[in-house]
Order: sequence, then C-alpha cells, then structure tokens
Amino acid sequence: MIRMSSAAPSRAEQIEQLVEHVDRLLVRYEELQRTNALLGAQVESLTQERDSLRSRLSAARNRIDALLERLPDVRNAA
Repeated sequence: MIRMSSAAPSRAEQIEQLVEHVDRLLVRYEELQRTNALLGAQVESLTQERDSLRSRLSAARNRIDALLERLPDVRNAA
C-alpha cells in the first residue's frame, strides 16, 4: 500500500488555502480602496486650504506694498 506524505496538502486543502488567501486579498483591497478615498478627500481639502492661504498671503503682500508706498522716502527727507 502506498502512503502519501502527510506533509503535502491535498488538492482540496490547496484549493481551500487559495480561497482563504483570495478572501484576505479582497478584504485588504476593500480596505485600501476606503483608505485611498479618505486620502483623496484629505488631499482635496488640503489643496483648498493651501489655495486659500496663498490668496490671503497675496492680499497681505498687496496691503503691505500699498502701505510701503505711502511711507515717506527717508532718503529724500534727509
């Protein structure tokens, strides 16, 4: 009588292991999709915040330039 080694999994066990592995991969894929969607939303929010800050910085620079133009020229006054 020929005995099969108990170390080698049967075809059914191999298929079951493969199914479990694919199931884990699908769960991981769904987790990554959710994470990616959250990161995409975060990028959009930060992009809007950056644009707003750039606009505020530009406005502040314009106000400072206008104030500097109103100051008397110290070189001519001396």
